[in-house]
Amino acid sequence: MPSELRKDPLSQRWVIIAADRAKRLSDFELEAAPDAPLFDPFIPGNEDKTPPEITAYRKAGTAPNTAGWRVRVMPNKFPVLGIEGKLNPRGDGIYDHMYGIGAHEVIVDTPKCVRSITALNDLEVQDIIWMYRDRLIDLRKDSRLKYGMIFKNVGSAAGATVYHSHSQLIVTPIVPRAIMQKMDACEEFFKYRGRCLICDMVAQELEQARRVILDSEHFAAFEPYAPRTPFETWIIPKIHETHFEDLRQPACEDLAFTLRRTLALLEKGLGQLAYNYMFFTAPFNCGPLPHFHWHIEIIPRMTKLAGFEWGTGFYINPVPPEEAADFLRGLRIVEPPAAVRAAAASTVPAATATTAVPASPAAQVTGAAAVPGAKDKDVGGQGARAS
Repeated sequence: MPSELRKDPLSQRWVIIAADRAKRLSDFELEAAPDAPLFDPFIPGNEDKTPPEITAYRKAGTAPNTAGWRVRVMPNKFPVLGIEGKLNPRGDGIYDHMYGIGAHEVIVDTPKCVRSITALNDLEVQDIIWMYRDRLIDLRKDSRLKYGMIFKNVGSAAGATVYHSHSQLIVTPIVPRAIMQKMDACEEFFKYRGRCLICDMVAQELEQARRVILDSEHFAAFEPYAPRTPFETWIIPKIHETHFEDLRQPACEDLAFTLRRTLALLEKGLGQLAYNYMFFTAPFNCGPLPHFHWHIEIIPRMTKLAGFEWGTGFYINPVPPEEAADFLRGLRIVEPPAAVRAAAASTVPAATATTAVPASPAAQVTGAAAVPGAKDKDVGGQGARAS
């Protein structure tokens, strides 16, 4: 198959699908995953080893900064932006300058010392997602702050320095350029066609079914048409919604299932790879928009950027997304029956700092990755601060 150029209509980015450079999974240079660390600053009992918590979902009657929590949020020990102070924007000749005001928080996903949320059950992942929502709702009240990015780094190749599963939130006083580019592309599409670009994308992917890997009640997970990396995967709501933080409980339940199962498919087929995921939502200061639609992007770290990529902004991907989707769809993951999941989920009220969430059966992954030459390789990293 000859190489081809594909354009992502959302980012307006071109990629090169270089299928003639395709590799077996065993040919990718993946790092070996570390064992769980001897010392874990994020486990219960070590609350005094971290900055004081901002908030937590915890058992009734337990005090802040003690054990008894399910999800815990704290300032990053080495924040890239600080919450205190004024922006003081000013010019410096042709340049612009302001103080580094914002927020940088660490969300400890679970008391368990696990590397991935695939080791958790759906109800535990619901707690994580609901905490994402709560933190964005709280921080958007600050008029200095314009945009919040929820993200997760897993593995040292993806920037993680701590083994224990955690997420991060960075809130900025300006809207990032990458977000504006997506919003501008969506607005242009809407002006020309009168429809939401991302809604059309979901409809086309589901109709064609060539790149879809999971079709749940509220979400579609698929390999995008122009992926930057092998096995890049997007999760998009089927119903148009501008802000992630407007998520409702039924959709939260389904997103927990969809996100955890999608990551389980990637880990089942590719081993404990390094990856990032990011939640792309609209800026705080805009209301519902007819043209923009929040979504999640998962980026496996299986290739490296070199001079051409940095110089041109093009990405070179040796795995066509259609082949990636075929491979992932062929994997077997055993989940609890839908009725069992629904019954368990129905017991979960909107999460609060004192509401206990009952446990549910964890999903079990079975079967083998049917890829010639594939090896189970892990990537990971650990350190003193959360990245």
